[in-house]
Amino acid sequence: MRLAERLRRALASRPAHATTLLPGDHAFFDPAQVPSAAAVLVAVTERAEPGVLLTRRNANLRRHAGQIAFPGGRIDPGDADAVDAALREAEEEIALPRHLVDVVGTVERYRTVTGYEVTPVIAVIPGDVPLVPAEAEVEAVFEVPLDFLLDERNHVKKHALYQGHERHYYEIMWKEYRIWGATAAMLVNLSRRMAWPN
Repeated sequence: MRLAERLRRALASRPAHATTLLPGDHAFFDPAQVPSAAAVLVAVTERAEPGVLLTRRNANLRRHAGQIAFPGGRIDPGDADAVDAALREAEEEIALPRHLVDVVGTVERYRTVTGYEVTPVIAVIPGDVPLVPAEAEVEAVFEVPLDFLLDERNHVKKHALYQGHERHYYEIMWKEYRIWGATAAMLVNLSRRMAWPN
């Protein structure tokens, strides 16, 4: 069975339960603030041991410098929808041709502490696509095994003070890469959302 079909079945086979999914950093929301719509591409590579593409942001960026993230960003007025935005951002950030992306679907949105409501777009891409990071935004692009990311034993709950409040978040360590915050939370949600077939 093709990977895209396996993912579709896995996502459909166990409906999400609101009590188990992480909705976002609610403790830091301004109730008067209207969130900005954004989308990220969760690109899974088609290979014997599938992986997920992640990027390390440029260390010179004003926001989230050096952090690990999915390709993605704000949904622009010219974008048809969240899927279109995620594909456009992936083209801009890592030169991923959209015609090679097999979109599986979208999953529950996640609200970030910075005021974005992010739609994760799940997709499958060939395992041998040459990717070129856009130096102004992306320092590196790398792949983490899907099974590792979905394994809840690798989801470590952490806490830290943020703006005078204790913030709880998840961290996933892969080699020298520290995946945390919204990116880790969306991976935790994906793990909880799926019944991954062996």
